[in-house]
Order: sequence, then structure tokens, then C-alpha cells
Amino acid sequence: MGIEIKLTDRDLPASPVFIDFLHRRIHGEDAEASWHDQLSEELIPGNLDKRIEHARGVAESVISHPLGQRAIYRSYELFTALLTGNEARLRAFHDRFRFIVIVGCPRHGGTYLTKQLFRALGHQAETIPNVIAHDGFPDSAPFFFGDQFNSHTHTLLQTAEYLAMVEIYFGDRQPMDGKIIVPKKATKAAYNGAFFKTVFGADAEYIVTLRHPLAACISTYEKSGGLPADALFRNRSNIEEWARRDLLVSGVREAAVDRMTYIDAYLGYWRYYHRQLADTGLAAVTNLQLVPYGKEPLMQLANGFNQRFGISTSLEDFEVGQKRQRHPEWMPQADAALHQIGALWKAQGLKFPEAALAEGW
Repeated sequence: MGIEIKLTDRDLPASPVFIDFLHRRIHGEDAEASWHDQLSEELIPGNLDKRIEHARGVAESVISHPLGQRAIYRSYELFTALLTGNEARLRAFHDRFRFIVIVGCPRHGGTYLTKQLFRALGHQAETIPNVIAHDGFPDSAPFFFGDQFNSHTHTLLQTAEYLAMVEIYFGDRQPMDGKIIVPKKATKAAYNGAFFKTVFGADAEYIVTLRHPLAACISTYEKSGGLPADALFRNRSNIEEWARRDLLVSGVREAAVDRMTYIDAYLGYWRYYHRQLADTGLAAVTNLQLVPYGKEPLMQLANGFNQRFGISTSLEDFEVGQKRQRHPEWMPQADAALHQIGALWKAQGLKFPEAALAEGW
């Protein structure tokens, strides 16, 4: 007996950022490439509605172009491979590309490392599209099922689109040790570690950045518009939106989130994220390196990229300032969160550089 299941692009439409990437590529337009700005404290709001509107406006020109047709077909081909477990199609991809994946909670130093890795490989970071380099795409999150939405299939499709973009963007690069090196900052890989371990292949390398939660909390509210006058948590930026979502998933009631102090909400998010890092499969990868936040360890690793790949010899300075003294009243609960995660990781046989993180950078 044979059963045919038919899905169309109406059921699983192409992502707006994928359409935008192809449109810019086809028409030779500059990419959105703001991801590399480590120091800016500009508010970063969500803009999904504008992206959808833009994608609708340019979709016809993308679909009618040979490059657009090939890329979209390729993305659905890869989506089917991920959906059905077609290892052969992924194996061919892994034979060509080697991924270096930088994972870590936002404001934990991953952007700096990603930029220096691209530069070490001879790329101009300022021209690399956000969607290629940074952690907004492909999307990955705790499971959610709603009206015309399943987070699992959403992640599968966006990952397939990302892989199709990798072929386009990196396909003509010179291989190193037999493969083309693909850097990727993938904050959201923490939520589905075993899946991304499969997608990126057995020889992928993972760098996990870690930071004291108090310093990361301060950096997050600075990036999101400043600490609210009442010191209560707000949902103003992408990072805060992810934090709110994770608090709800972890069992905090919606009304309670709206009454939480900023530090309590952030620590809840920080703990949940680092539990996901430990529990969903990334910790089981063979080639994993933990990097505590700080000028010396981050620049030392970046210098290692230069020595290893030998294309870029310059190294940008990593600017960091001590933040722990700004909220001494928050330090006890932040230290408690650090100890909790350290104990959890160690109980699972994982290393955790608690002493280095306790410095509070």
C-alpha cells in the first residue's frame, strides 16, 4: 500500500529572509550586514511584518529568475532530506563544507569571535549578510504548536534554506584541508543541539562562549534601551523577547513575567538557556571548546584563527569593561545562578569554567 502526502509552498512558504537574500543576490544589491557591530547599544526591535511585506513585493522577481528557482528548489530538496532522514544528501553536503559554529547566550562574546573568524578566512565582515553570519537564522526555539505553525517544521525549513544559501555564498571559496570552511554564529542551536549536530556534520567544530550572568544582564539591558526606571522586565528587543518566551516555556506564568524584576527575569532566562546547552545534545559533540568571556581568552582564540588559517594577520581589539560593581545588590542571586549551572554541568560530566566566570567580566 502506498500513501502520498502532498505539501505545497502554501503550506510551507519560503522564509522572508531567504527571499530577501536571493533578491539582493540576483539584483546585485548590498546585503543587510549590521551583525558585526559589537559596541553599538542601538535598540534592536523585531521587524517580521516589514520582512514579510518586503518578501511579498519581490517574490515574483525571485521566482522568475533561474538562480531563485534553483535555490528555492534546492531548499525544499534539503528540507525533504531533513524531514525523511535522507543521510546521503546530507553526507554530500558534509563532504564539501566544514562548519565552525559559535554558540552562546546573547552578549557573551560570540559576535566578536565570529567576526574575527571571518576575517581570518579572508572575508570582509562588513559585507557578509546577517542571515549568513549571525544567529537570527535559522530559527530554533522551544517547541511551539499554533495556528498554521509548528516550530519543528519551521526549524527544518529554515535550516534547509540556510544550507541552500551556504552553497550559493560559499560555494566558490577555496577549500582548506579539503573542505570549504563555513563560520556561523548559532545562538539558537542550544535549543535543538542534537539536530544541529546532525546538520553540521561529524567534523564540525563548536565554540561555546560563557559569561557571568550579572555582566550579561547589564549588557542586555544596555542593548535593549537601558534599565527601565522601575527596574522591571520589559520586552523591547529581540533578546528580551527570547528571554520572555523562555521564561514562559520554563513554567513562569505570563502575569508573573510582567511583574518580575529585570535581574530575576534575566537570571531565569540565563539558567534555562544553559540547561538547554547541557541537555539537548551540543555537549555531546566531540570537538567542543568552552571560552570564558574576557579580553584575554577571546583575543587569544581569535589570534589562533589567524595563525591557523593564515589569511588575515590583523586582529581587532576586544573592548570590555568591568560591570559587576554597578549592581552589587544583584550579585548574590547572580552568583547563585552561576553556581547552579556549574553544578548541573559538572553533574553531567561537563566542564564549566566557574572560577574564570566568577571574575564577572
